[in-house]
Amino acid sequence: ILYLEDVCVSFDGFKAINNLSLDIAPGELRCIIGPNGAGKTTLVNALMRILPVRSGELTLNGEVVTSLGAQAMCERGVSIIPEGRKLFGQMSVEDNLDIGAYRAQARAHAEQTKAQVFDLFPILKERRWQQAGTLSGGQQQMVAIGRALMSQPKLLLIDEPSLGLAPSIVDQVFEVIE
Repeated sequence: ILYLEDVCVSFDGFKAINNLSLDIAPGELRCIIGPNGAGKTTLVNALMRILPVRSGELTLNGEVVTSLGAQAMCERGVSIIPEGRKLFGQMSVEDNLDIGAYRAQARAHAEQTKAQVFDLFPILKERRWQQAGTLSGGQQQMVAIGRALMSQPKLLLIDEPSLGLAPSIVDQVFEVIE
């Protein structure tokens, strides 16, 4: 589904990623592990086309997408769960989920997908009218995952899925990811 060949990403004169090649097959789970500052978030942002690729090539489903922007990646079925969740804190849980169904294909099935998200995370159904910013960190991560799933992605990029979560919530989040 995704192939990177000799990808380099630089910013502020610093080469954050140097000649990375990687292949992700459909249905495959890949983890990028490393210390702070190793380039994990930079990689996720480059794959989503939030950051520019200085050299190398990104191919998604056989199409070279190196020069595309983030919106074009979204339209091609790529979704991101950013580090720190980046929810709309003043909006309800349900409104945050609804925003995730931005693709035309996803909007057509939004209610069905939302029901699936509520099956995955029943607490979100109970709190659907609550402001997302008032939820616990684990519940906010559930909203972030649900929002990404609302787009019915073919490829889901997750940055720091367990950051700041209680161990019991981490287990639940990783079960859903798997």
